[in-house]
Amino acid sequence: MARRGRIVIQVSSRDNDNFKKALSLTTSKGIKKESLFLLSGKKLVQEFLKKPSVKIEFEIIHKDIRPLAGDGIKVMELSKELFNEIDVVGTHSNILALRLPEVSVADLSTPGQGLELILPLGDPSNLGAALRSAEAFGVKKVFLTEDAANPFLPKSVKASAGSILRLQIFKTKKLADIISEKSSTSLVALDGFGENLQKFKWPKNVRLIVGEEGPGLGENQSNVKLLSIPTQGVESLNAVVATSIALYDYQSKK
Repeated sequence: MARRGRIVIQVSSRDNDNFKKALSLTTSKGIKKESLFLLSGKKLVQEFLKKPSVKIEFEIIHKDIRPLAGDGIKVMELSKELFNEIDVVGTHSNILALRLPEVSVADLSTPGQGLELILPLGDPSNLGAALRSAEAFGVKKVFLTEDAANPFLPKSVKASAGSILRLQIFKTKKLADIISEKSSTSLVALDGFGENLQKFKWPKNVRLIVGEEGPGLGENQSNVKLLSIPTQGVESLNAVVATSIALYDYQSKK
């Protein structure tokens, strides 16, 4: 079906191959298989369309949503029930299926430049929020460990507010392996028993490690400088909140 120069595919069955492909993009396995990911939320989609950085494969809507992508972009019009299965973050608005950017594997033996961030976060929403903070506070590079969630899962992309498409992001080894090896660049991490962050003088070139949710940094911390954030009435902060405070502290002391 053609509508104003667009190719519109109407889908009402869960057995439809186009629907199955779109639904698979809500999982890490599907993202890897199709080399596509979903960008959802009217504001994020509109901002992306002003300056597209990767190829748009198709747009997903239901009958009460007007397409936002231009002519020539395939549109998949789903029943509301099927649309809600794909709209896992609950934006109730346009969804774009985008070509997955290439994420290179990083060699951490190369000296760092400026402020860099090492993220092992396994929760997609926390990972996305950390990426948003990384962009906000001028992080040069972000290294995602093998322990980290897929940053292109819908919850991560949404929580990043589009930062996932603007940051320099790399894949790297497991957090335990990074910590156990000598590094050419200063490694810093947050810990309740570390030096007071307020008194710390940051190196110009530094990699900030975010501890894993639950196990933290593990037992071997000899190659890492530990910093603590003074708090009152609570034992610890959410990993993303603590990371954001540390990133701000680095920038404010430059």
